Amino acid sequence: MAYDCDVLVIGAGIVGLSTAYAITRAAPGTRVVVLEKEPGPARHQTGRNSGVIHSGIYYPPGSLKARFALQGSAEMVKFCLDHAIPHEVTGKLIVATARAELPRLHSLIQRGREHGIPVRELGPAQIAQYEPEVSGLAAIHVGTTGITDFGAVARCLATLATEAGAHIVYGSEVTAIGRRAGRVAVRVSSSGGGMGAGRIAGGVARTPVDTGCEAGRASADTGRVAGEVSRAPADTERVPGEAGCAPTDAERAFGDAPHTPADALRASFDRPSSAPASSGTVFRARVLINCAGLHCDRIARLAGDAPGMRIVPFRGEYHTLAPARASLVRGLVYPVPDPAFPFLGVHLTRGIDGSVHIGPNAVPALAREGYDWRTVRPADLAGTLAYPGSWHIARRHWRYGAGELHRSLSRRAFTEAVRRLLPAVREEDIRPSPAGVRAQAVLPDGTLADDFLITETPSIVHVLNAPSPAATASLPIGREIAGRALGMLEGRLAEGGVASG
Repeated sequence: MAYDCDVLVIGAGIVGLSTAYAITRAAPGTRVVVLEKEPGPARHQTGRNSGVIHSGIYYPPGSLKARFALQGSAEMVKFCLDHAIPHEVTGKLIVATARAELPRLHSLIQRGREHGIPVRELGPAQIAQYEPEVSGLAAIHVGTTGITDFGAVARCLATLATEAGAHIVYGSEVTAIGRRAGRVAVRVSSSGGGMGAGRIAGGVARTPVDTGCEAGRASADTGRVAGEVSRAPADTERVPGEAGCAPTDAERAFGDAPHTPADALRASFDRPSSAPASSGTVFRARVLINCAGLHCDRIARLAGDAPGMRIVPFRGEYHTLAPARASLVRGLVYPVPDPAFPFLGVHLTRGIDGSVHIGPNAVPALAREGYDWRTVRPADLAGTLAYPGSWHIARRHWRYGAGELHRSLSRRAFTEAVRRLLPAVREEDIRPSPAGVRAQAVLPDGTLADDFLITETPSIVHVLNAPSPAATASLPIGREIAGRALGMLEGRLAEGGVASG
């Protein structure tokens, strides 16, 4: 069976759902379908992060991360307030524990002031007023940082989007993508989740929301966020197990689907149906949006595009303070970041549920969804090892990586790292906690893409790098992507549309 829509989104993480939500608000009546291979939303990066609403203080002025995080942090707090999602603006401490870190701390103060973020400088006595058990030479307090449950935010966005007419198809993994002028076709196979939203067409398809998403609705914002259209550089390497979609498969995505006249397709889109998407179902759209996160580069290659990067997965390993020792940390405590290293380092976060998370430690994952050392997928691992950028990272940061691996395998070593900030912590105070995997875009020369990366090719918008602070910035990111997709759609319609089939 084939279904037609205007915009097809791949991925029901917080960015994909925010994009669908933004399209339904900016252009009511646009037919939007979201495909997700899992049985529900926010199963990967969105649902496995620390829940911090970031202030934007770390990001260079003029970058997309700075612009969207500064805007998104305020919007996220308002969104949570409007929809009764638990959240709190807690502020956070960034603490220098060595003299070598003091110049970098001062640079953060200056950057915070450039961004207009409320920043207060603290000495050791003032640190103790905020966090009596935290040790440091100096610190800054960042007033706009907060916490929430981004999984609940994503579920709320799913509900709002479906109430506005979008359709979310869970349990549907993309297997082939075909392209013709002004049209993209995507074939899916059933991954066992079925129709999480309950319908392919019509009706209000509710997604469970643990907390809130109640009557209050934020005012409509149909404005488009300005942004340069970036083009991905050529990427011609091929990795074992990741060959692109063969032309015959792409053609079958169109050719095998039963032809249905456009009017009948529109009617079927408006008519309720509870049938799940079965293997071989084809979705045809005027515009495709790739928000596939850990698999975004594969989706780009499946569409015949050269993304110029590859996702190299890094597992972020978290621990939790034992409940009896959770009082050691009152709020959020971060180290001063070192620009020589690719990741931020271990920090302390009192989450919205009251538990204190410690981490993440960053180690290479042996699968794109490798949440522990036991999960190994040969094709994923082969892809990482065959990519030149992976070896460039290893040569450049091997000392840092060795330390991360040591702390991953030794709780004692991990505890010693935490004790730099929290001297009172003991090895027995720390309990393993669920890990996350960061979808990090790496360029062929080993450079980690530092900013959000959104590119366009004919009829497709690719989101190729959206790690932290993407959850914080998800509302303005969604509007940016929606604006680009709707611009493409307007162009198609201005050309007279594309005949169905």
